[in-house]
Amino acid sequence: MEHKIYMEQAIELAKKGEGFVNPNPMVGAVIVKDGAVIGEGYHQKYGQLHAERNAIKDCISKGNSPKGATLYVTLEPCCHYGKTPPCTEAIIENGITKVVIGTLDVNPIVAGKGAQILRDNGISVEVGIMEKQCRALNRVFNKYMSSKMPYVVMKYAMTADGKIATISGESKWITGDKARENVHRLRKRLSGIMVGVSTVIVDDPSLDCRLNEPVNNPVRIICDSYLRTPLDAKVVTTANEISTIIATSCEDKEKIQEFEKRGCTILKVPQGKKGIDLNILMQKLGECNIDSILLEGGGTINYSALESKIVDEIHIHIAPKIFGGNSKSPVEGIGISDITDAIKLKPISTSWAGEDLIIENEVIY
Repeated sequence: MEHKIYMEQAIELAKKGEGFVNPNPMVGAVIVKDGAVIGEGYHQKYGQLHAERNAIKDCISKGNSPKGATLYVTLEPCCHYGKTPPCTEAIIENGITKVVIGTLDVNPIVAGKGAQILRDNGISVEVGIMEKQCRALNRVFNKYMSSKMPYVVMKYAMTADGKIATISGESKWITGDKARENVHRLRKRLSGIMVGVSTVIVDDPSLDCRLNEPVNNPVRIICDSYLRTPLDAKVVTTANEISTIIATSCEDKEKIQEFEKRGCTILKVPQGKKGIDLNILMQKLGECNIDSILLEGGGTINYSALESKIVDEIHIHIAPKIFGGNSKSPVEGIGISDITDAIKLKPISTSWAGEDLIIENEVIY
């Protein structure tokens, strides 16, 4: 029970790094001695100190000694030199005698080695406390580290009868303020936000993160095979302020130069069956250190993404409204004929945002 209390505290600390540490994992750490917390910390920003070193720093700044203490940490301490020195070194040097780890690191250069180094130095190590919760904390990191492909979250808002717009095409706003705030929190958490060119042409979205708190805007990714994005679109006119990538198969050098002059990055991607090849695009975005993407497109790109099997989660926002008619649905395409071929979802959680229902699902391929 004691382990659970301190690990829960470490998990809550880890969440504070949400949206600031990508492509690193979110990690929290708590130092306990004689039944009291004497230091705590979390990984605050990519390139800065890790959770363990921040916890030790906090401990010492309060006049406490970590010697003989127990460290609770959500993820296995690193044992390699990266942007910061190994956390295993700091743990050993400061005389911590026990380390309780939520889950081992999937990074192959750590993956059990950090825990073993601690054991080799006489430190007691216990692994697997609240492991399920600690792994869930870093679903994005775990996929990106093991595949170098971004974790993709598809999000759409629809009515109770499955419509994303009225018969006239009006879609603002299907859901209420609280549900839209939830979307901006997703934009804060994930590294990129992706839409198709049709969404840019029809809606002219800003695709930024609007919260009354410090945020990092996601990289904007526009799937645009033939460079039809208007030069006066918000994503283009603000490209010098918010990083904007246009993924295209277009070879027109003059067109490309016009976008590049305005600050856009052009990413050449070959054509697939329907539009640009999304699997190759994911590989290229992974190479750009983009570990996660929020897909906020329309029915066409949503279908292509599911058909390409790049989607890991789907967040469905359902408003208590009915539009009826033949207006657009969140997933278009040709559809399936055999019910056994349906794409299956495994619910992760359900919650209410005002009067709107949010269902988060894992996609099962």
